[in-house]
Amino acid sequence: MRLTPLLTAVMILIAGPLVAGEAEVINVTVVKTATDVYGFSVTVRHDDTSWEHYADKWEVLDLDQNVLATRILYHPHVDEQPFTRSLSAVKIPAAVGGVNLRAHCSVHGYGGQEFPVDLPH
Repeated sequence: MRLTPLLTAVMILIAGPLVAGEAEVINVTVVKTATDVYGFSVTVRHDDTSWEHYADKWEVLDLDQNVLATRILYHPHVDEQPFTRSLSAVKIPAAVGGVNLRAHCSVHGYGGQEFPVDLPH
């Protein structure tokens, strides 16, 4: 099959949003700042391409998949990969010994592996 310029352009437009792939948490630092209160520094990797396709948030979840906190990412990080952002004053019940973190992409949603973290005592 011979690709015409029009067909090639259509294929690029369709595949373009898929190039960046899924957002993934690749590192987490957590500190206990008070009783049942924590601060998180989370490194996310995602090949942001534009305002239409970028990692737009990460979340802290308990082991039952309840969202405990969300860090909204307000803009693409096209030239800063991977990137680290923090969230402080996250209240987590004493009974929770560990959490998972996950990243979200504006096009693919959740997709990368969840990153497990034990909470410091």
